[in-house]
Amino acid sequence: MANLKLKDVEKTYGGTVNVLNNINLDIEQGELIVFVGPSGCGKSTLLRMIAGLEKITGGTLEIDGQVVNDVPPAQRGIAMVFQSYALYPHMTVRENMSFALKIAKKSQDEIDAAVNRAAKMLQLDPYLDRLPKALSGGQRQRVAIGRSIVRDPKVYLFDEPLSNLDAALRVATRIEIAQLKEQMPERTMIYVTHDQVEAMTLATRIVVLANKGIAQVGTPLELYERPNSEFVAQFIGSPAMNLFPGEVVATGAETKVKLAGGGEAISAIPTEASDMGRKVNVGIRPEDLIATTGTPAFTGTVDFTEALGEVTLLYFETAGENAPVIAKLPGIHADLRHKDVKLAADPSKVHLFANGVSLLYR
Repeated sequence: MANLKLKDVEKTYGGTVNVLNNINLDIEQGELIVFVGPSGCGKSTLLRMIAGLEKITGGTLEIDGQVVNDVPPAQRGIAMVFQSYALYPHMTVRENMSFALKIAKKSQDEIDAAVNRAAKMLQLDPYLDRLPKALSGGQRQRVAIGRSIVRDPKVYLFDEPLSNLDAALRVATRIEIAQLKEQMPERTMIYVTHDQVEAMTLATRIVVLANKGIAQVGTPLELYERPNSEFVAQFIGSPAMNLFPGEVVATGAETKVKLAGGGEAISAIPTEASDMGRKVNVGIRPEDLIATTGTPAFTGTVDFTEALGEVTLLYFETAGENAPVIAKLPGIHADLRHKDVKLAADPSKVHLFANGVSLLYR
């Protein structure tokens, strides 16, 4: 039940090591915002500054219109779920979940009601009298989330909460978090992850962090379909977008680009007349390359294949300047290894970048 506003926020260690700069972000009540970015980009540091666990070096953080830079963590109305669960090993699930309310001197009736409500929401009722060591990793993480829920905070912070779980538990717990958000639509949540699937499936909006700042903010589909830079284009999406050097040879509704390695010119998203002759990088996602028997945009020799069941990843030899790095074709194509494959591209999904910036965002 809160909105947050970060104005020119920065973080410097020791007065010399700057890790975050010029962070400006408005988070509305009820949003689930996900911070993503490469390792060391400062996403966990930014989350900890919001929590009050790291001091803000410059700028201001507002929660519901109040500047909270110097407000202690316990008074910010924030609850944090850590990667390591951080449960008391000698306390039962019930005691772990109720501990903060006991410290706040709530009545036993209030405590019982809050714990029972959270336990029911997270399906923890059968485990309330167990110690953490008797629980699975997914159950421990649910207890950590339940401990936050009983406090009824303004903002929930999640710091890579699923990274310690195995693949199956990660999927199950991700779904549980999504369902939890549906049950609390008015609650504001901020979530840090390095997992793109978590970001794409959970987020109202994604904040991509890079180079000590914000690279782009948008809905998951906006970042996937309209990245503003080569960095975002290659960071969002798995496998990463292919990039090829090329030149604009036609503009307007019939925009075409010629790849540096030769071959047929390929159609692309419309550009401006002033782009004629411009040197660009042509971006095409692996899933937007399609096998063709007609005139190909690319011809490459498959070096390696990964059959994943519903799709096959084709890795190409990169001797040619315009050979695709990777393609993602539906179905099983293990027999294509060491063979030449002709590929075309969907023109509505061909991205053009100049000096690292999308021509759609100049």
